[in-house]
Amino acid sequence: MRAAIATSFDADEPLNGLTIGEHPDPTIPDGWIRVQVKAASLNHHDVWTLRGVATPADRLPIVLGSDASGVLEDGREVIVHAVIGDASGGDETLDPKRSLLSEVHDGTLAEYVTVPARNVIDKPGFLTFEEAACLSTAWLTAYRMLFTKSGLKKGDTVLIQGAGGGVATALIQLAHAAGFTVWVTSRDEAKREYAKSLGADEAFEVGAKLPGKVDAVMESVGEATWSHSMRSLRPGGRIVICGATSGPNPPADLNRLFFLQLEVVGSTMGTREEFEALVKFLGDTGLRPQIQQVFSLADTDKAIALMAAGDIRGKLVIVP
Repeated sequence: MRAAIATSFDADEPLNGLTIGEHPDPTIPDGWIRVQVKAASLNHHDVWTLRGVATPADRLPIVLGSDASGVLEDGREVIVHAVIGDASGGDETLDPKRSLLSEVHDGTLAEYVTVPARNVIDKPGFLTFEEAACLSTAWLTAYRMLFTKSGLKKGDTVLIQGAGGGVATALIQLAHAAGFTVWVTSRDEAKREYAKSLGADEAFEVGAKLPGKVDAVMESVGEATWSHSMRSLRPGGRIVICGATSGPNPPADLNRLFFLQLEVVGSTMGTREEFEALVKFLGDTGLRPQIQQVFSLADTDKAIALMAAGDIRGKLVIVP
C-alpha cells in the first residue's frame, strides 16, 4: 500500500525523515480490524515524530498519522479512535502502556490502517469523511478538557491560551457552542481576529490584563503563559492543561495556588465514550471542524511543511 512513513529523524529538518511510497500491507491481529482510509488529518505529533521526539528509533520505519475516517470491509463508515490502550478499567487514557497510532503501531497516513475493533465509532452521515478525520486528536482533547475536566457551567468564562493551534481552535468553537464566555490570547493580531471569527468573545495579547477573573483556563502553552494563567483565575478556579509547547517547568506559584484554592488538572486525549459524545455534540449543534486545506497522499510533504512552519488556521487533511 501507499503510505507516508517516518524512516529517520532530523530535529532541524523533519522532512528529511519522511518517505512517501510503498509500505507492507497491515497485518490484522486477532480482535483487530482493517480500515480503508478515506481521509486522515495531520497533528503536530507527526512533526514531533519526524524530529525524533514522539517515537523511539527502533520502531522505524513507521507510518505517520493518528486521525482518520474510512470504511470497513463490510461497508460500514467509521471514525478511528487514536488511543490504543486497555479500557477494562473504564478509561484507556489511564493505561500506563497506552499509545497513539504512529507511536507503537502504524498510523493513518496510508491507504489502510488496522486498529482494535473497539477503536472505531460510527461515522454519521452529517459529517464528511474529511470533517470526521479531524476529530480524533485535537477535537477529542479539547472536548475532554472542556466537558470532563473543567467544571465549567453555561455562562461561565473560560480563557484559552495561545489561539491558533489545533486544540485551541477546537476549544474556541466548542466553548462558544456550549454557551461559555470565551476569551483567548495570541501574540499575533491576525490570529486574534481569526479566533473572534470562530466564536471568541474577546481576544487579548499574551499576558495582557484581563477585564476580570475567569472560571477556568485551558492551557497548552506551558512556561510562556503559566503565570498569566494563574493570575487570571478567580478563587477556586481551575487550570486544565493538555500540553506545554513552550516548556514544562514554569514557576509553580504555590502561594497563589493554596491561598486562592486553585486547581490544576491534567488532561490527555479522551475515551471512546467521550469521542462518541463529541460526535453527538457536533450533530446537536451543527458545529464542524475548520479545514484549511486538503492534500493528496503524494503531497503529504507539503502539508507537513505547513504544519512545521506553524501558521495554521484549521486542520490539514490528507486523502489517500
